[in-house]
Amino acid sequence: MTTVKALFVSSRPLSWINTAFPFAAAYVLTSLLGGGGGVDWTVLVVGALYFLVPYNLAMYGINDVFDYESDLHNPRKGGVEGALLDRSLHRTTLRAAVITNLPFLVFLVMVGGPASWLVLAVSVFAVIAYSAPGLRFKERPFVDSVTSSTHFVSPAVYGLVLAGAAFTPELWALLGAFFLWGVASHAFGAVQDVLADREGGISSIATGIGARATVRLSVVAYLLAGVLLTFTEWPGPLAALLTLPYAISCAPWWNVTDDRAEEVNRGWRRFLALNFVSGFVVTMLMIWWVFLRG
Repeated sequence: MTTVKALFVSSRPLSWINTAFPFAAAYVLTSLLGGGGGVDWTVLVVGALYFLVPYNLAMYGINDVFDYESDLHNPRKGGVEGALLDRSLHRTTLRAAVITNLPFLVFLVMVGGPASWLVLAVSVFAVIAYSAPGLRFKERPFVDSVTSSTHFVSPAVYGLVLAGAAFTPELWALLGAFFLWGVASHAFGAVQDVLADREGGISSIATGIGARATVRLSVVAYLLAGVLLTFTEWPGPLAALLTLPYAISCAPWWNVTDDRAEEVNRGWRRFLALNFVSGFVVTMLMIWWVFLRG
């Protein structure tokens, strides 16, 4: 039970919905209104379950194993913001990630086609490349934020492609906004770990350009995401307002210095709460969008 609890914490339960919901929403909406022939409930359930738990166990579990030295210096680790895995659990975590992911991936390959295989391959590669030795995209400034955003946007793109979506300019604007939101969120989250990452010898966008510049980049990226949302189909433009609380939450640290970077954790905790509020509002907007086209 101790091992199961450690794997549970390592998979970041608070973040499960951030990958499962984009897939499920994209797949269902496209299947219902995009000419996909209706929802295949088996595909929906299996896909949602995959992006809910196994996907996150792989993403965060691999990270916890190979970031262990840095995490030892990080006061955030050991709770809901990330596990501090004992060395004795490292091999078990990697095995669990493989064992839980493979059956789902085999099924999803079987029910998809070449386009969906490509998106799924990019998604899984991004999960592995972010933390695995030899790749370590998380230690390449800017590449780290782009890869992290891919972790959350790619399940939505996979759901769209699997259901046969038509990629209109409005849909590209929506995906672009989501991607910028992911880049901004990762970058802002990296600020609070500047000191711990430097002690552990780990690079990031925040250690590369500094805490102040990273916070400013996050604010701008959130605002640009809002601009892109104004080009989506109604009532999508209303979602542009949701980017403002994120930008406002980051703004108090506009001039933060590296030695005070850990204070940004207060803003990060607000970010975690904002996600639930934003998720609810986005869901309501999606229902409205379906109603208008029903």
